[in-house]
Formats: sequence, structure tokens, C-alpha cells
Amino acid sequence: MHIRLSSTAAEPPALDECVSYIEREVRPALEGLRGSLGVSVLANREEGAAIFGSAWASSHLMSASEETEGPLRAELAKRSGGPVTAEDYEIAVFLQEAQPRSGQAVRLTRIQVKPSQALDVIEVIGDIAVPSLAETPGFCGALLFADPDSGRLISETIWRDPDARAAAPSVAAIIRTEVPDEAGGEIRAVADYNLVFSSMREP
Repeated sequence: MHIRLSSTAAEPPALDECVSYIEREVRPALEGLRGSLGVSVLANREEGAAIFGSAWASSHLMSASEETEGPLRAELAKRSGGPVTAEDYEIAVFLQEAQPRSGQAVRLTRIQVKPSQALDVIEVIGDIAVPSLAETPGFCGALLFADPDSGRLISETIWRDPDARAAAPSVAAIIRTEVPDEAGGEIRAVADYNLVFSSMREP
């Protein structure tokens, strides 16, 4: 599986319109393409930030989708009044306890490691961090997005509500404890969002 993450920022009224546009126009256009595995949208109205992800069965099909997604992303930039940045990743971990629901709490943790150590760190997260999180009350799902060539990783954890998210173990802390020093693991950012919707699924 692969995913393209597109990020935008806008003041709350414009952000709401951007989210509505993604659900009304972007989602059906992308889900109708061959190889689509669904679309998700995360939003943080207080920070004026939104991220939508389009999931694909292969990197080839994700690349082919850009002919459709590129113009939609350009229109989204017009509506937000600022740039929309896109990043492509493999989905290295995909665990859902149930189909995600609107309003669930999400935490994204951006991690940078040495490219030569990326696969080892992915294994640590998949074998140690995710099972630990899955035993936590309120856990709903975990995904790991990876670009091994650059060493960029994004952990996405999904929780029943903000209280469950706040009480959960920190992915950043687990990584700092479990990832060996030679991997050069660095937590670049941690950000919280609400799940607007998700139709993402495994093949």
C-alpha cells in the first residue's frame, strides 16, 4: 500500500470550506480511480490545519492518480489561500480495530532516521510500539507511513477521543527508548488532529 498526504492551512471558515470540498469533490474523484484504497481527512481547527490522504494499491497506481489529483490539489490551494504540500509514502503498518469514525482523535508523530536504518526502525515500531499501543484503552488504530530512501517516517495513531489520546503511551517516548542510537532517530514534530472521515482500507 502507498499513500499521498496533502497538507494545507487556512483560517477556520476557509478551512471548513476546504474540508467540505475534499469530501464533496476530491473524495469521489479519487475513489473512482483504479487502485484507490480510500481517502482520509484530518483537521485541527484551532491550528487551522488539514491533511488529506489518498491510499493506493501500488506506487505505480499512486503515480497515475496524480493526473487527477494534481488539479484537485491546485483548486484546494485556491480555496485555502496558500500552498498545498504533497508527500508520498509507503504504508508500512496498517492496523484498524474497526472502521474509523468521524470525531476520533488522531496523533501524528514525524520521525527522521538514517536511511540505512529505516527498515530496522520500521520493524521496531511494528513489533514493539504498535502492540504496546494496541493494549491501551481507547486505541482504535495505528498506521506507519515510510519513505525509507530519505529516512522520513510518520506514525499515525487513532483514539476513541482526546482523553484516550492524552492518556496513551507516547510513540515518541517508545521510539526514544527502543530505537538504537546508531539509527539517529529524531522526533521532528508531534501534532494532534480530529478525524473528519476515512474510507481507507487494506487491499
